[in-house]
Amino acid sequence: MQTPPYLSPGDKVGVVSTAKRCELHEINDGLALLKSWGLEPVIGRNAFETDGFLGGTDAQRLADFQQMLDDTSLKAIFFTKGGYGTMRIIDAVDWTAFKASPKWLVGYSDITLLHCHVHNFGIQSLHSVMLQGIPKSNAASSETIRTALFGESLSYSIPVQPENRAGDSIEGMLVGGNLSILYAVAGSASDIDTTDKILFIEDIDEYLYHYDRMLISLKRAGKLTNLKAVIIGDMIDIKDSTIPFGRNDREITLEHFDCPVYFGFPSGHSEDNRALIMGQTIRISETGNNIKISFEI
Repeated sequence: MQTPPYLSPGDKVGVVSTAKRCELHEINDGLALLKSWGLEPVIGRNAFETDGFLGGTDAQRLADFQQMLDDTSLKAIFFTKGGYGTMRIIDAVDWTAFKASPKWLVGYSDITLLHCHVHNFGIQSLHSVMLQGIPKSNAASSETIRTALFGESLSYSIPVQPENRAGDSIEGMLVGGNLSILYAVAGSASDIDTTDKILFIEDIDEYLYHYDRMLISLKRAGKLTNLKAVIIGDMIDIKDSTIPFGRNDREITLEHFDCPVYFGFPSGHSEDNRALIMGQTIRISETGNNIKISFEI
């Protein structure tokens, strides 16, 4: 996998809205953070346009994103928000310049679509909190973005969860992101091969039976077999139905994966949203009461 060039103070970075509508005041803290790292944000012309739920029309969002992909002076692209909308423009994007001169794509949730899509080009990307989420996330989350993008050593130690299905020391390429998006891209041009890889998943505001259905669908598509391991991030506001489903989300998870399973990784729709380098090889090992996850940089 190709690693885009790491960032340095003085670099220009793009700011774009490909999904939900956004207002400038919502990302002021995020812009200030980028500037504190010595970066120069370049905001897309249509970043604060609106079209109902969306951050401008499809044509406007596509134009901004395309311009930033093609601009070789930009070293990364930060997304203002997730929500929904990137899938409406993905098939019209011209990736020629990006593949010739890769840059970091930085975001999560709806941006999982882009992580999957560029994974198929053999290019790494960064799953992390987006600019609108900076005020709601903790300082540690923001610092992991800087650590990853500036090429510093990245590793995590998380408490062992009683439901974990542990394995020996495991090494593999990290893929994944938001489960609903992974479910949505199955069978499309953005679908990913998960064979012999380590899968990360997180989600928010789903019913238990929806969660079960998504995992079964991915299993039927061959996405949950031949995995090295699965890392479960935050599962926020997972709800039961009027008639109880009879299993909680961790029980559902263990039912559908036959590989090592590690719960409780701090990444997803919560205050503690640690950055993950998608497409990079990671090593998982258990040390005492903690699971260590190390990225090879």
